[in-house]
Amino acid sequence: MPENDADPHASPSPDTSAAYELQPSEASGTLSGHLAPLVERARTYVEASSAANTRRAYGADWAHFASWCRRKGLAPLPPDPRTVGLYITALAAGEAAPGAKPNAVSTIERRLSAICWNYKQRGLTLERRDRHIATVLAGIRNRHAAPPRQKEAILPEELIAMVETLDRATLRGLRDRAMLLIGFAGGLRRSEIVALDCGRDQTEDGSGWIAIFDKGLLVTLRGKTGWREVEIGRGSSDLTCPVHAVETWLKLGRIGHGPLFRRVTGKGKAVGAERLKDQEIARLIKKTVLAAGIRGELPEAERIKLFSGHSLRAGLASSAEVDERYVQKQLGHASAEMTRRYQRRRDRFRVNLTKAAGL
Repeated sequence: MPENDADPHASPSPDTSAAYELQPSEASGTLSGHLAPLVERARTYVEASSAANTRRAYGADWAHFASWCRRKGLAPLPPDPRTVGLYITALAAGEAAPGAKPNAVSTIERRLSAICWNYKQRGLTLERRDRHIATVLAGIRNRHAAPPRQKEAILPEELIAMVETLDRATLRGLRDRAMLLIGFAGGLRRSEIVALDCGRDQTEDGSGWIAIFDKGLLVTLRGKTGWREVEIGRGSSDLTCPVHAVETWLKLGRIGHGPLFRRVTGKGKAVGAERLKDQEIARLIKKTVLAAGIRGELPEAERIKLFSGHSLRAGLASSAEVDERYVQKQLGHASAEMTRRYQRRRDRFRVNLTKAAGL
């Protein structure tokens, strides 16, 4: 991703809390003061309307657009489809910033969505269907669109190898084992893993919790499609059982309340109160992939690029030999088509139409 080249004098990206502003009273400022607590509460709800990562990304994209406008002597405000059309052209040509490379079509589409979102926060509208945008974007797609690059799925034997690289004698190793195993077995996103609490309504920043039963672990979480329950059964061996890994982490980490997965402090000898960031999941996956020698025939830089937090979800979808609807429910997908996108190589050549046609 090209550097933002942010300009301190460019039109700032709006904070989502600014989307809710109280109009001043015509008579006096008393009304505003009286409603100030409600205004503040409304702003917190506006903040909760979108993910923090989305807001950060959209803010960076707006800064990039505003800086490009400044360099070209154009104004980012008010919305002008012709200006935006020239901007996405510059993105495709690699001329949107000094030393920039051509952006992928997916990146251009994300930046366009970010610009529309930022205009919306200001009470303005950018018409994406305007010919200056829609026609240019269609041409960019036709000329530069490439097949999607999906992250590799982590298959069960690979996950076991990754888990075995972690030290079971340290708190950090126990925590990391639990995160990898519960992430795979639950088909959880990295943000869902770190947002879990030990129980219901224990923290303000949590978006889910766990409950442990004899037969397994029940995860209740709020994902992209709303609240859902995920059942994680016990494994055939304690070494690979996600429920046993979580139980061990809770017991030896002496955790009974608050965030489930936390930072390990004091040179690995104590558990802190701070919740892990979701980036830690991606780092953990890449680190253990390298340590386990997965895709060892490739250079290290390429191996790192192949895997991400979604590799755990894709691994479950690709390896669970059950009816597709159960996988769809576990992953929280609204459609079976989305689930099939996660099933890497699972259905390749399962149906041979060549032989079926008589050849």
